[in-house]
Amino acid sequence: MVCISIKSVSMEFNLAEEQFSGIKDFLILATKGKLRFNKFHALKNISLNIQKGESWALIGENGCGKSTLLKVISGIYKPTSGSVIVKGSIAPLIELGAGFDSELTARENIYLNGAVLGYSKRLMDKYFNNIVEFAEIKDFLDVPIKNFSSGMVARLGFSIATAIKADIIIIDEILAVGDYAFQQKCYKRMEEMKREGTTVIFVSHDEEQVKKMCSKAVWIASGEIKAMGESKKVCDLYRQYIESK
Repeated sequence: MVCISIKSVSMEFNLAEEQFSGIKDFLILATKGKLRFNKFHALKNISLNIQKGESWALIGENGCGKSTLLKVISGIYKPTSGSVIVKGSIAPLIELGAGFDSELTARENIYLNGAVLGYSKRLMDKYFNNIVEFAEIKDFLDVPIKNFSSGMVARLGFSIATAIKADIIIIDEILAVGDYAFQQKCYKRMEEMKREGTTVIFVSHDEEQVKKMCSKAVWIASGEIKAMGESKKVCDLYRQYIESK
């Protein structure tokens, strides 16, 4: 069964030609009609079907459009053209600290982030101890998130997103900030989720992890799909391209 259907998706952004230091300068230029924009094509006619329970990696150089595609799938961005149909619940881990309030404690942010993901307080109460234990933050529950290291924030975000089984999990490189032991712990949980039928979309620059975690891959370059298929084959094509530059 297809759980994510992406058809002819393009995404454009307007980039201002002029430099301005703040909202005041922006409004002055806009009022005088001097504000001009260039169109940036982040995604160009992307089509992809992902079956329920599959594991896909998105690979490519920085700025190629991987994160933009994840945000389109997650519903954060509405595509300029084309369509995206998602069947099932999504647990997105796209930006470090997304869904957190830096002024609130870890305890408060667990419930806040759970609410962002659509989980009730009763459900978060049920999984609270599991989240804390997996994230290894028991001694820091009442410390504001702003005092956490990036690794601690990543641990907490991953733990919340994966504590309650979602139909689809989307992970965009945030595991790279964690320590090695916790990374292995996360990969183990992702393997468990895959065995239970969760669809995984994974962005990473680690070729070996891509081959290990994902059966299929998409190579994106300048907003376009260059290759897709079995992960080892696509990774090999991408590596050959990088080495030939």
